[in-house]
Amino acid sequence: MRQSRRGQVDPFIVMDVMEKAARAEAAGRHIIHMEVGQPGTPAPEGARRALAQALDAPLGYTVALGLPALRQGIADLYRRWYGVDLDPARVVVTPGSSGAFILAFSALFDAGDRVAMGFPGYPSYRQILRAMSLEPVGIPTRPEDRYQPRPEDLPQAEGLILASPGNPSGTVLTAPELAALSQAAQARGMALISDEIYHGLSYGGRCVSALEVTDEVVVINSFSKYFSMTGWRIGWMVVPEPMIRTVERLAQNLFICPPHASQVAALAALDCIEESEANLSVYAENRRLMLEGLPRAGFHRIAPPEGAFYIYADVSDLTDDSLAFAAEILERAGVAVTPGLDFDPERGRRTLRFSYARATADIAEGLARLERFMATR
Repeated sequence: MRQSRRGQVDPFIVMDVMEKAARAEAAGRHIIHMEVGQPGTPAPEGARRALAQALDAPLGYTVALGLPALRQGIADLYRRWYGVDLDPARVVVTPGSSGAFILAFSALFDAGDRVAMGFPGYPSYRQILRAMSLEPVGIPTRPEDRYQPRPEDLPQAEGLILASPGNPSGTVLTAPELAALSQAAQARGMALISDEIYHGLSYGGRCVSALEVTDEVVVINSFSKYFSMTGWRIGWMVVPEPMIRTVERLAQNLFICPPHASQVAALAALDCIEESEANLSVYAENRRLMLEGLPRAGFHRIAPPEGAFYIYADVSDLTDDSLAFAAEILERAGVAVTPGLDFDPERGRRTLRFSYARATADIAEGLARLERFMATR
């Protein structure tokens, strides 16, 4: 059967690594997972309890933009976290952040439009754009800029995606940096999309939302990371008021609505701050162990992980084939890590990403295995 050219996107390499790790586990090996950005903790207890109580009620279609109570709850979150007074009508609940990106790209761009993003960056940006007949444009970033783009480096394009904290780098944009990038994008006529799905996970000052510096932005977030709800596939976006009806019509036709069960759980999760902050304390300890253990193992060139739960390492002194190096680490050390090719199709041959989202005992064991592996390599 004929297949479309736009459907021939690159694989999401981290998922391939995860599959190889699962095969090794099925064969009886114990694998330490440092590849995928998935919290080792379950959804908050209050979220699970709320869903259990709702299971006897009909869980059918909701309105396309999401439960009004959940949209109000998300708007309240912006007031608590950022001091932003947000109209809940601008909040759109989505099937994960992936659904939000599909809606944003559909609402903002036409086939053939160019959309810029920093490299290294989240690989699915590129692949979703390609599948929608859009052209991803990479902006090579520098370690000295914490792998974030500079305003003067923005290309001519119809859109710009920013990510703070970044994936894979974990680096965070400050308010002045966000403002400068927003102003530069506006001067070039670029639509701005701000990926903020790791907000709440920072190890110093709080993360700044793009909504604090401009209203001319589509902000995307998710319950997956801070609220430990990856498999629930529930996220949200905040759109400028003129876009609401466009996004609503798209959501009606593309998704009908977000999963009702996940919306019930997400609404309750918004109140589970104590549990989510306890998880953050675990990530903070894991980060401390990684910053000590990775250099001890021989991984010295790392981006400063200011947020999220990743460390991005330059391993050009060790390899120029991160795919083969990651496979060797999995085979010989029993530790799954992600090749940088996922995040930067050129320079990623010389980088690796390490996730520290799992239990602290796993992180400590993984670091010990990496140290033994590197000592005998």
